[in-house]
Amino acid sequence: MHKFAISAAFAGSVLALSACSSGTEDAADTAEQDAASDVETADAETAAAVLDANTATAEQLAAAEGVTPELAEAIVAGQPYASVTDLNAKLLETLSPEETANVLTGVFVPVNLNTGTEEEIRLIPGMTDKMVHEFEEYRPYADMGVFDREIGKYVDEAEVARFRNYVTL
Repeated sequence: MHKFAISAAFAGSVLALSACSSGTEDAADTAEQDAASDVETADAETAAAVLDANTATAEQLAAAEGVTPELAEAIVAGQPYASVTDLNAKLLETLSPEETANVLTGVFVPVNLNTGTEEEIRLIPGMTDKMVHEFEEYRPYADMGVFDREIGKYVDEAEVARFRNYVTL
């Protein structure tokens, strides 16, 4: 009988802990959903924040981080840019390499995934040697879904979404 009482008490404790932990899982699920929503919002803001240097107006460019009204006018005067390397050269006329890299996070000429040069790919903000190799390895890309799937093997979804702001087919 004593063993039965201990077993019953133990089973009750397990049930109580189980009930408590499912509430924790629900809270964790809610926290994960909130975090995913924050990432999606950040991705949308990043997408909106990256301007195409070939189509942006001087007013839009001047609102970008690191771009003065004078630089915005100079960028517009140089439109269209054949590639991001041309934009990079234009920026380097008046900015340091660090300032140029900062501007390229928000103002860019999309790199064609199938025809872009290694130099163009390297100008994508946050690009590493490994990722340059991966971008080139999967050529030709049939569509952006292939890009998402293949590059997604090496970085998380948020990083793939961020890269998509700088590439095109």
